[in-house]
Amino acid sequence: EGRMRATDELNRMFSDRSERIHNISQLLRAYTLYERDVEYVVQDGKVQIVDEFTGRIMHGRRFSDGLHQALEAKEGVTIERETQTVASVTLQNFYRMYERLAGMTGTAFTEAKEFFEIYKLDVMEIPTNRPIARSDDDDQIYRSKREKYIAVAEKITELYHKGQPVLVGTISVEVSELLSERLRAANVPHNVLNAKQHRREAEVVKNAGQRGAVTIATNMAGRGTDIKLGEGVAELGGLFILGTERHESRRIDLQLRGRSGRQGDPGASIFFLSLEDDLMRLFGSDRMAGVLDKLGLKEGEVISHRMMTSQIEKAQRRVEEQNFSIRKHLLEYDDVLNAQRNTVYTRRRSALMGEDMSEALDEMIEEVVELIATKHCDPPNAPDEWNWPLLRQDLLRILLVNLPWDEDARRKLTRTDILNMTLEIARENLKRKAELLGEDLMGRLTRYAMITSIDRRWKEHLAEMDELRAGIGFQAYAQKNPLVEYKKAALDMFEDMLLSTYEDALQLIFRAQLQLREEDVALNRAAHEGRVQAIHQETNLIQSAGALAPETTSREERQVAKQKQEPVRREGPRVGRNDPCPCGSGKKYKACHGKEA
Repeated sequence: EGRMRATDELNRMFSDRSERIHNISQLLRAYTLYERDVEYVVQDGKVQIVDEFTGRIMHGRRFSDGLHQALEAKEGVTIERETQTVASVTLQNFYRMYERLAGMTGTAFTEAKEFFEIYKLDVMEIPTNRPIARSDDDDQIYRSKREKYIAVAEKITELYHKGQPVLVGTISVEVSELLSERLRAANVPHNVLNAKQHRREAEVVKNAGQRGAVTIATNMAGRGTDIKLGEGVAELGGLFILGTERHESRRIDLQLRGRSGRQGDPGASIFFLSLEDDLMRLFGSDRMAGVLDKLGLKEGEVISHRMMTSQIEKAQRRVEEQNFSIRKHLLEYDDVLNAQRNTVYTRRRSALMGEDMSEALDEMIEEVVELIATKHCDPPNAPDEWNWPLLRQDLLRILLVNLPWDEDARRKLTRTDILNMTLEIARENLKRKAELLGEDLMGRLTRYAMITSIDRRWKEHLAEMDELRAGIGFQAYAQKNPLVEYKKAALDMFEDMLLSTYEDALQLIFRAQLQLREEDVALNRAAHEGRVQAIHQETNLIQSAGALAPETTSREERQVAKQKQEPVRREGPRVGRNDPCPCGSGKKYKACHGKEA
């Protein structure tokens, strides 16, 4: 007893400390890794997630595992309840559910390898309808971000005074607002399109190709909009695309360039970069800084060469390969969960679509009885050493099976005897339950129990799998393959989850009681009282008629009185209140002719 008490105390202390460590970890992530106006914005007192590819607000989406609550605490807004994942699927496995896959985009060729390895899809490049007349200039590279933004503002001002429309692409809300402040200081009218001004998107994009228009947009990828050129703009060189930073993915940069020079229109594009940009810091900034030092580059001066642009594109390819490797690695882990997901959802769908669950129910009983017997009846030990109290408790709790054997009879029993007798009693209990409820109600109860137990246990299983996934990497320190160990642990957890689902469903089915609702009870009571009152009235009427009748009644009169006293007998079958009305109206009897009755 003392050992159990000490174990409970240790578990409680570990649980409290584990939760505290988790909260601190999420707060550290919120303060150090997530930046306002980059990964999220604050609008109307709420933390809203920003899509890194499109720059749009992802309404209704929240970070999981307490991270969103940490961000709300950081920004001083109302902290809402933590969400729990009830269903999850990766985009790769979601697309794999379709029998046929196809797609069309202008930037698929850079990801041809991933399309083939993940989806077995070949990428075919189709020439444009008209030759591209856009001029793509080499990147302009500066030492610092400050120098870069000064040069960007000067270039925009120059294009504005020339009358040529310019679309400025930024990677975050913060940068778009910084450039907006510089342009306001230079008296350059402009429009800003980011997560905070998304409601004006259609109007801003519509006017972006007009003469003298300046538009600052956060990640134009995925917007799929043709910017039409205004009158006289083609003669000025068309729409000018100015990127303020290279994205990790070349596709995003290509989509930004692709806003200009559509359908054979003239256009131009250029990127302004600095050695302090995220991509440059991760790949190649030291080498480029050395090159700039050798060239004697002074503050504010720029370097532009095809070789430098080529080096930057190589850095992007390395990032893309690294990200693809991460996605592929994550998919290998999700494939384990995907197999479990298919099994669970197949069973859930069978119950949801009203299929016969009798065979599945019998299999569930066998599985649960086998589990209970294995847990409490260890074959190497003698029956006297088996855990009879817990065996009796579990069988009674789940299956309402009360073992009939006394202590003397137990000594002669084998594990097989217990299995057979328990199955026999459980099936007999189930048979009586089905006879009591009826076939239709029993089927509905079984399906309800299955769906309810699956939903609850699957939700818990997803949370446990997330915890397993978060810590499985430490297996590498033990010279073990984390993926192999993950598969082993995931299989054990899945089998436990299924058995818990069976236990919950069977416990609900065996313990369910048929109860009338209060309104039904009141209705039945009123109907009963009405029938009793009618009988009393009829009896009084008959007695009164007998008292007033003369003694010398004729034989014919007595026969008529006898006919009046005989009860009315129903010619057809009885119609229930909820049955269809016999008149053929399609309504329930209680809502049709049952009102008169």
